[in-house]
Order: sequence, then structure tokens, then C-alpha cells
Amino acid sequence: MTEIVIKSASLILTMDDAARELVGVDIRVRDGVIAEIGAGLTGGEAIDAAGCLVTPGLVNTHHHLYQSLTRAVPQAQDAPLFGWLQTLYPIWARFGPEEIHISALTGLAELALSGCTLTSDHLYLYPNGARLDDTIAAAAEIGMRFHPTRGAMSIGESDGGLPPDSLVEREAHILNDCIRVIDAFHDPAEGAMCRVGIAPCSPFSVSRDLMRDAAILARDKGVMLHTHLAENDEDIAYSLEKFGCRPGQYAEDLGWTGDDVWHAHCVKLDRQEIDLFAKTRTGIAHCPCSNCRLGSGIAPIRAMRDAGVKIGLGVDGSASNDSGNLVAEARMAMLLQRVQSGAEAMSAREALWIATRGGAEVLGRHDCGQIATGKRADIAIWDMSGVEAAGNLDMGAALLAGPTRVRDLLVEGRPIVADGQITSIDLAGTLARQRSLAAALMA
Repeated sequence: MTEIVIKSASLILTMDDAARELVGVDIRVRDGVIAEIGAGLTGGEAIDAAGCLVTPGLVNTHHHLYQSLTRAVPQAQDAPLFGWLQTLYPIWARFGPEEIHISALTGLAELALSGCTLTSDHLYLYPNGARLDDTIAAAAEIGMRFHPTRGAMSIGESDGGLPPDSLVEREAHILNDCIRVIDAFHDPAEGAMCRVGIAPCSPFSVSRDLMRDAAILARDKGVMLHTHLAENDEDIAYSLEKFGCRPGQYAEDLGWTGDDVWHAHCVKLDRQEIDLFAKTRTGIAHCPCSNCRLGSGIAPIRAMRDAGVKIGLGVDGSASNDSGNLVAEARMAMLLQRVQSGAEAMSAREALWIATRGGAEVLGRHDCGQIATGKRADIAIWDMSGVEAAGNLDMGAALLAGPTRVRDLLVEGRPIVADGQITSIDLAGTLARQRSLAAALMA
């Protein structure tokens, strides 16, 4: 039995059903679970949280971890989505298993340092022998709770798709490999460290048949579905031209709505599509920084939230976001809604709720995303004594004035960040290898 007591927290934002904010109490963690919350708890290994804000670990609902090797590529810095992809595809085609693994380690470490305890990943290309297994191994090394998705592209340039033919796969192979990784790695149990989803890349890179077959397979296997949808105006135009309908209708027709589905971006959903997603409990991964970087627009998150749509945050890939900091993502989400709808459109607390409890709900993880007895011990401790929070009169509004790097981070009750440093891997060695691989790709 392992036991940790987080002592004397200045403020705990629980994100529980009652939205409790607790002052001066302790949290007992036992065998990966929050066992007790109260004042004056004793026993176990103590972590002093005096002067600190304690929150649930943040949840990232959309990422492309492999992209940490291709940040700020010169030719892609100022391109919109389709041109950006066409510039980067030839570089990504030179990846192999080591590139996928090292980029995942780097991206996961960056997420952990920003307070993230649970992340999804959308890996949809598998060049030169790379497999989803390469990212799953990286998450196990870091110690992060992981929801990888077996992505895919099946329509190449020669068939009217966007990706080069060298990066697409046969659809029969895609479905067979989905079965393989689900059988090998998916854990449906409460407290699971790894769950696997099925995630054809996008309507412009796979066939309608694959989208439909993926949905059937996912429901047969009891796993979730994920893809990109309605990301920008080009995306909408493609859907109207190729399918004769908007993306929401396309998704509904193929079985891609429901509590077991979440879509990335959804910047251009209209009112009817928002109502459809609310009615069907379909989730959305909101990626504000990437949407800004690619000029895609501001997603109507206020309208979605008011309609009852499930929403979490996603940092998206580091080739479009340039960063993998989930605190920065939450702040950007808050600011953009204010730009769009006024200063009262989103509070710092609501944005943090989306980044924690909201993301957990999108990923179907009702055992995570909150600090409550019986929930998993995924906990972030933020030191509020630094210069970033100097003069902050409301510790709970840390997204307005607070740190963007976590002091301590527990995942399943195990410390993977302590005193601001990753404890589970040799981060300096990983980054040195990453820089070497990135240079080789560009050379």
C-alpha cells in the first residue's frame, strides 16, 4: 500500500459536482485513489502544499504527439490548414518508429509540466514501420494516463485526397490493425492507464466506407471514436462539394454522433449542428491556439456550452500550436470567447473546468477530472508564490495570474513531476535525441 498526504493546501478547486472550493484542508491518496479529504490528516508521505493551488490534473482531448519534431517549419509557418498539411506530409513521410517514440516522449513531458495527467493522441500516419505501440510505450515510460487513437488515412492524392499516396493505407489493413491494438492495449476498467480509440483522420483523407466501418467496429469493441471535423472554411467547402452536406450531417449519416464520439476543432459548426451534438451527447475537443495559428477562426464555445455540448480542450499538434502547454490553451480559450462575445463570456474558473472535468467527460473518464473521494488521484499542485501570481487576490483565478508550469503532479497517485522537474525519464537526454532527429529530418 502506498499513501501520500497533500498537506495544508491554500486552496483546492475540486471540480466536483458541487464545485467546492476548499481552504486549508489535506488530501489523502492511497493506492492511486483519493481516499480522504479533510483537515489535519496524518500518516503516509507528506507533500507540503502551503501557498499552493491544488486542482485536478488537466485533461488534453486532442494531440498529434509526433509533431513535436516539426515545430516552426519555415515553409509552413504562414499557411492555412490544407497548404500547411501539404508542406509537412513529405517530412512526416520520413519518420520511423524512433521518431514517433521520441516525439511522443517530448510531447508528453511538455504536457506533464503544464499539469496534464490524462491525454489523448491522434496518430494517423505510420511510415517506415511505425506503429501506435511506439506512443503507448512512451506514455508508459512517462507514467501518464493515456487515450491513444488508431488514426488512419486511406485516400491519397491519386484518388483525390490530400495526403501523398506514400502515407495512406489499405482500409482492410487499417481495420485489422485497429482490432490488434484494441485487443493488445485497451483497458475498459475504472482507473485504466490506457484506453484505445478508433480515429480515421478526417473526411478529406478517408472514404465514407471506412468512416462507417470504423463506427461499427468501435461499437462492437466498446471503444470511442474520434476525428477532425468542421475545422475551417476549406473543410466546409470540401464537405459540401464531395458529400453534398455539411460536416454535422455527414457525421450523423455515418454513425459518428453519440456519447462515445468526440470531434476535434468544430470551429465552423452552425446552430443546427450544435443542437445535434448537444442532443446526441457528442463531444468536442476545442483547440484554440492551433485554430488561431492556422487562421481557422474562433469556435462558438459559448453557444456550445449554453446548448449543453460536452467540451474539452486540446493542444493539437506542435506543428500547428507550436506548444503543448494546456494552461496556455485554457487561457486562450477564455480570452477568445471574451473577444467574440464580451468580457463576461467565460470566467477563469469555467475555462479551468473545461480543462479538467470537461475533458474527462469528453473522454468518458468519469473516474478522473475532479478531486473527490473515490476518484483517481490525478492531482496538480501549483506554486502561487512566484512572480506570475504576485499580487493575485483570487488564487482560484490562476488562469488570469498564475504559473503555467506545475510544481508537483501526481498520476494514479505517483509523482511524475516533483519540484518542477520530470521524475520518470531522462528529459535532457530525450531532448538531445529529439534535436538530433529533427535536424536529420530537415537535412
